[in-house]
Amino acid sequence: MTHKTIYRLPQVKQRTGLSRSTIYALIKCGQFKAPISLGARAVGWLSSDVDDFLAARIKASRPDAK
Repeated sequence: MTHKTIYRLPQVKQRTGLSRSTIYALIKCGQFKAPISLGARAVGWLSSDVDDFLAARIKASRPDAK
């Protein structure tokens, strides 16, 4: 059984260091995964999606690192 964690926007902002507007701009251009619906007025992001985004950013900024 795999355990999935969902981050709300404040947690995503804290983990990435990005602002709300930047996160949504990245979603619009396809560089950040869209949130999942949690209810009528609530969304969240899978922690694995946020981790994948951060790993890609690290890899892009350090092309010589393994």
